[in-house]
Amino acid sequence: MIHQDKEIKNTKTKAKPSCCCSHDEPVHSDNDGHDHDHEHGAEGSLFKMFLPSIISFILLLIGIGLDNYFPQDWFTGYVRIGWYVIAYIPVGLPVLKEAYESIVKGDVFSEFFLMCIATIGAFAIGEYPEGVAVMLFYTIGETFQGMAVSKAKSNIKSLLDQRPDEVNIIENNIVTKVKAKDVQIGAIIQLKAGEKLGLDGELLSDSASFNTAALTGESKPDTKKKGDTVLAGMINGNTIAQVKVTTAYNNSKLSKILELVQNATTKKAPAELFIRKFAKIYTPIVVYLAIGICLLPMLFVDNYVFSDWLYRALVFLVISCPCALVISIPLGYFGGIGAASKNGILFKGSNFLDSISTIQNVVMDKTGTMTEGVFKVQEVIIKPEFNKEEILKLVNALEGKSTHPVATAIHNHVGTIDSSIELNNVEEISGHGLKAEINGKELHVGNFKLLDKFNISYDVDPSSVVYTTIAIAYERKFAGYLTIADEIKADAQETVSKLKSLGVKVTMLSGDKTNVVQFVADKLKILNAFGDLLPEDKVNKVNEIKAKNETVAFVGDGVNDAPVIALSTVGIAMGGLGSDAAIETADVVIQDDKPSKIAMAINIGKQTKKIVWQNITLAFVVKAFVLILGAGGLATMWEAVFADVGVALLAILNAVRIQRMKF
Repeated sequence: MIHQDKEIKNTKTKAKPSCCCSHDEPVHSDNDGHDHDHEHGAEGSLFKMFLPSIISFILLLIGIGLDNYFPQDWFTGYVRIGWYVIAYIPVGLPVLKEAYESIVKGDVFSEFFLMCIATIGAFAIGEYPEGVAVMLFYTIGETFQGMAVSKAKSNIKSLLDQRPDEVNIIENNIVTKVKAKDVQIGAIIQLKAGEKLGLDGELLSDSASFNTAALTGESKPDTKKKGDTVLAGMINGNTIAQVKVTTAYNNSKLSKILELVQNATTKKAPAELFIRKFAKIYTPIVVYLAIGICLLPMLFVDNYVFSDWLYRALVFLVISCPCALVISIPLGYFGGIGAASKNGILFKGSNFLDSISTIQNVVMDKTGTMTEGVFKVQEVIIKPEFNKEEILKLVNALEGKSTHPVATAIHNHVGTIDSSIELNNVEEISGHGLKAEINGKELHVGNFKLLDKFNISYDVDPSSVVYTTIAIAYERKFAGYLTIADEIKADAQETVSKLKSLGVKVTMLSGDKTNVVQFVADKLKILNAFGDLLPEDKVNKVNEIKAKNETVAFVGDGVNDAPVIALSTVGIAMGGLGSDAAIETADVVIQDDKPSKIAMAINIGKQTKKIVWQNITLAFVVKAFVLILGAGGLATMWEAVFADVGVALLAILNAVRIQRMKF
């Protein structure tokens, strides 16, 4: 018997979505002004968001009409210039302000700076309509970008809304409303029908039905019984329920989930890191190239006209702005993280979305991953020379020191732990079981390897028993054993089929008996299955796979699995609702314990990567083509606008597409 718990590795760092071309930190920070516009736009009406663009667009259309279709004598000189300046102000002024603030912060070569140079330059050479048009379409692109970012954030915001600020506390039969963050452990919450639970706790009512969608992505009601754990964010059904608080507000599972998802953008995927570094080098280069396009021809061209070459340089600048890449790539990964969280799968960073898309092998633990992990005692075989009732009381007391599902099964079978039993020198032996001293006598409870380790002989062939077997030795004599059965999860077979269809090889490793592991593997049609493994044996098996230069995702849920999780390309925890540490341990957390989500996580990774590379290809191909045309004088500002804003919009629309996909 392998008693399992979790090692914790912290990943607490701040992150925000990025969308600018040359910032060291993500542009959308609290104090850069840019994010404010997006957040404001998300909260306001669509009309209010687009009002500056609408005003500029109407004035631009009228100006173009008076220039080309309905010429007027008065629409010349300063009146014409003033008209286009007024058309420019609603969309241009905010960008001019952003450019100034970026320069003050030391970030000269920002997208705002490029747009300002290009549009002011267009005004300088008399191309007023084109100057307004470039800024107008750029602003429209930014507004759509804000909408896309808000859409990508929506799943996380819906999680944030799951924690009620106030709860009803019962004290001396009086119900008092208090702030959730001020509630002490041990307090009793009265939960009305349809009300959200604010903190983790233990159900005191006989039974209650809860909607767990905030935690698992599943809207199907989950019935809990007295003594069961209930979590913050769950919505109570149609009866009044009472819950005893067991965890502080900031330590609830939902708080940890929120922290994890909010910070997921900290760990960047290789494509994101490359584009960010690329933009910081690329943007200054194109500015200097634009200056060269404008000035160098005067040394080689006989009939050099400054305004013509300045126009080419401005077109080149507008085309070269890399915002399509630097907006859409992080947005694609952020969208993938959002889509996964909506389905109850939490990624700790976009780098893991990239990694999981290349997985060739999924290696999984048996108990709690492919089986329910809900054990029931099937047989109790105790030798006649021992008092059966006494031995079971001792075993129950020792197993009370463990949180393993096997311990729960024994406790459910035997009943209340005898508090008069005094245990000394309790020791958990990884991959074997537990030992302790009781009144100076040794008690061993675990697998048969535990008895082998301490040279305790037994007259049972462990391989002859199909079920999981718990061996017992008292006073260094074999006292008997318990058999415990576990059920295979309903979607386990579907999981193996989906993984095989994705071209992924499946291996099962377990500390349980080989014949039990093989029995489960045969039912699930898993060809590679190994039992009777110690933690170091699991490490060796994974190393064998990695020695073939193949990627490995390991799925597990215990301290015994920690070395393998650390070794694997991607570590996946079947966190469910029962393991505090699981949320903080692996690279990916599956909240509802459904193994079918393993294949879904891989598929989300593959689709996200596909969208990101579609955007990279689109942006580079279109920009390279139009850049060549622009440098040769064959592209106008209108083509430049498409190459910049048009490509950015197409990339953004492609990036948010993952939010609507069904996996």
